[in-house]
Amino acid sequence: MTVLADRDIRARIEARQIVIEPYDPGDLQPSSVDLHLDRSFRVFRNNRYPYIDVRQAQPDLTEMVTVGEDEGFILHPGEFVLGQTLEWVELPDDLVARLEGKSSLGRLGLLIHSTAGYVDPGWRGNLTLELSNVSNLPIALYPGMRVGQISFLVLSSPVERPYGSPGLGSKYQGQSEPTESAFHRDFTRTRRGPGSRR
Repeated sequence: MTVLADRDIRARIEARQIVIEPYDPGDLQPSSVDLHLDRSFRVFRNNRYPYIDVRQAQPDLTEMVTVGEDEGFILHPGEFVLGQTLEWVELPDDLVARLEGKSSLGRLGLLIHSTAGYVDPGWRGNLTLELSNVSNLPIALYPGMRVGQISFLVLSSPVERPYGSPGLGSKYQGQSEPTESAFHRDFTRTRRGPGSRR
């Protein structure tokens, strides 16, 4: 796979083959585009369930919190919350994207994703951030701050079934707020159990 350089990202955005809204040309980096933090966070409530059961829907496991434009969200040491990018992102069927944290924030102990740094071809929506504070001090997060960067990789050919296609089980297409896990839906689909033959 080939990583798109700045001129190629610019050309794809201008041709609407990559959609980033809102987009500021000043956010274009040598091989990525900076993304910003939105105002909404999904906070886990540990007093509602004795544990997280990945097979069950637990609709009130998290609670949405929205901060004011100039208000900081305080992320405490060891805390994990879901946030999202301010930007809506759309990918064509011949690109995948990688979402990475900003180095300067990583040096403060802020991680922006655990495993969700991969964005499929055909994706449309705001990107959910898995925010963790691994430092020993609270971190104030502010709406609009640069929080990550997205880079784009060209596939060997356009995919046959982009994200969101029928039958794929795509769970998050079109999301516009920090979205809780929908992993429990996998248990309602036909799946092989442990030790079953392929």
